[in-house]
Amino acid sequence: MAKRGNGEGSIFMRADGRWYSALTYRDDVGEVRRREVSGRTQAEVRAKLRELRERVEAGAPVKDASITMAVWLEDWTTKALPASDRKPATIDLYATIARSHLVPKLGSPPLDRLRPPRRRGPGARQAPRRPFCVIRPDDLHGAPGRPRRRGPGRADPAQSGRPGQTPGRRARRRGHLPAQQVEALLEAIRGDRPESLHRVMLATGLRRGEALALHWRDVDLDAAVIRVRWTLSRTSAGPGLGLPKTEKSRRTVPLPVPAVETLRAHRKRQAAEQLAAGSLWQASGLVFTSEIGTPLEPRNALRRFEALAERAGLRGVRLHTLRHSAASFLLAAGTHMKVVQEHLGHSSYAITADIYSHVAPVQQREAADKLGQAIR
Repeated sequence: MAKRGNGEGSIFMRADGRWYSALTYRDDVGEVRRREVSGRTQAEVRAKLRELRERVEAGAPVKDASITMAVWLEDWTTKALPASDRKPATIDLYATIARSHLVPKLGSPPLDRLRPPRRRGPGARQAPRRPFCVIRPDDLHGAPGRPRRRGPGRADPAQSGRPGQTPGRRARRRGHLPAQQVEALLEAIRGDRPESLHRVMLATGLRRGEALALHWRDVDLDAAVIRVRWTLSRTSAGPGLGLPKTEKSRRTVPLPVPAVETLRAHRKRQAAEQLAAGSLWQASGLVFTSEIGTPLEPRNALRRFEALAERAGLRGVRLHTLRHSAASFLLAAGTHMKVVQEHLGHSSYAITADIYSHVAPVQQREAADKLGQAIR
């Protein structure tokens, strides 16, 4: 006889010929609850008890909810999501995706009608691929600090893969600019107002948000270093400061001599702009600002750079291309991958190695040439 789990009663047959049992458990507020199950056989009842126990252990509703997905998502975006510890830009993004894409497509059916997609065998016809959704299954749970994390529907329909796993992103080779294209780009941005921003990003490998959030108090031109402590992103209320994406992102980055000279000249130009703006100037302490001292809008900074890249004859070049170009130059110069990881603020060595594996063959060729010269 199979051993009963915690809270399970005995399985017995009633006068109607059906088998019955019950599961006793504690709900979200700690109250003791009891739910009965029935079936035509003992095996069917045991399976239902096992399913109920799994739901309780996973923090999912024991009874399927009857509200619609649209109602649940509205509650999630207005209560649980704002109460979470996610960045404001992420909260805005998730709320927009929920209202613009999830509600129109999944809003009508009740939660108890939603099911994970069936897995197909090797020979089955594959369905069309769906766009990758940036909202992970874990993101559709309640806000941190609640008694239980609870997802919608039966056994959390948001989970479409193996339990506890979320869709992963395969590492991709990142585009970078060779030296000749860098020269063309620098010529195109010469004299443009955001020239200093672009030169510093190319010289340091800073992310866009890190560069736009850089404060003068975190710049030490005498020691030729900058400290990355903040990131700037767009929110529904406008540009806002937040913490960098990982602990490794909070770092000190050395400045090459040309970058130091660029920042010295930029500080003089900014002082002249402040004088010209007069009472309109809004002191933010930021290195890269608008003509009245306010933070730069990240999307506007991106659009301006793309226009300048087009002027240089470069298509498909983004601000992030400057970061990858800086990393590629460091690696091509023989800098150890671990040093590049810390320079870029990647959370692990493996991430740097996967992204910039395309630089390794160049280093291997140079190493082979040096070896050939040594053994002549």
